Amino acid sequence: MAIEAAILEEIKKYQTIMIHRHQRPDPDCIGAQLALRDILRASFPDKKIFAVGKHYPGFDWMGQADQDVPDDAYHEALVIVVDTANQPRIDDERWSTGAAVIKIDHHPNDDAFGDIQWVLDQASSTSEIMYDWYAANQAELTLPDDAARLLYAGIIGDTGRFMYPATSANTFAVAGKLLTYNFSMTDVNQAEDEISPAMARLSAYVYQNLEILPSGAAYLKLTDEIVESFGLSAKDSTSAVVPLPGKITTVVAWAIFVESKDKTFRIRLRSKGPSINELAKNHGGGGHALASGATAHDQAEIDQVIHELDELVASTKGENE
Repeated sequence: MAIEAAILEEIKKYQTIMIHRHQRPDPDCIGAQLALRDILRASFPDKKIFAVGKHYPGFDWMGQADQDVPDDAYHEALVIVVDTANQPRIDDERWSTGAAVIKIDHHPNDDAFGDIQWVLDQASSTSEIMYDWYAANQAELTLPDDAARLLYAGIIGDTGRFMYPATSANTFAVAGKLLTYNFSMTDVNQAEDEISPAMARLSAYVYQNLEILPSGAAYLKLTDEIVESFGLSAKDSTSAVVPLPGKITTVVAWAIFVESKDKTFRIRLRSKGPSINELAKNHGGGGHALASGATAHDQAEIDQVIHELDELVASTKGENE
């Protein structure tokens, strides 16, 4: 049985479905999660379907997860975890208390959890995978207009509006099919592109203070104090500034260190060529070859990451000359 059919058959077995995503969400994980909830609610109105995760007001334009989901809802429930490579990153620890787990993701499967795993690390996004799952089972499923909007938003988010290398012919084909549904592409694109005045000022700070090394490696440290000086808080996502160094011609790969509540630093690693996911693994993280994340526990580890990134870019540059 094909994996797409196997997942549908597993869903049919359960009266309650709990859909989880990763912490500190982005448009792809929210889009895949909420779209799957809407597809299942429209297709199986007799089932109880919940999307679980913290509320982030900045993503209210996409929709909201279900709040105040009781613990006992997990009894004999199927849990589906989308767009999440590693178990520690799953938002809401109750995901492990269900009866069975399905993992659907497009990150490298270094943490192979779940009773059923559908991981396509060459796909542009989990939202693209989710549409392909619907298409393979469309005789038995319903895709509402708003679910199509969510999947389109997820694809736009994780491809950088079709700029990133994982964008494929299938990505464009899926986007084209989604655009046949009744929603405004312009509204979605605008919502993902615009930033607040405070974030615009932080963006200017990034350009003014980014350290660019001779190798082409670049880095920036954003402490709570710096972020708060722009009228932003820890609850505000700084993800909008992460792609900015890539617009500079001399930057090859970069790291942005963002302070967390526990005073560690979340490392956002990006690259135009050299693979940086092994570097991320050295510091408790992982991800894609050109987009990864990790954690630095102190200034010494921040300095070590910068050193490793500098050496990586310099060695790659030497190979290409």
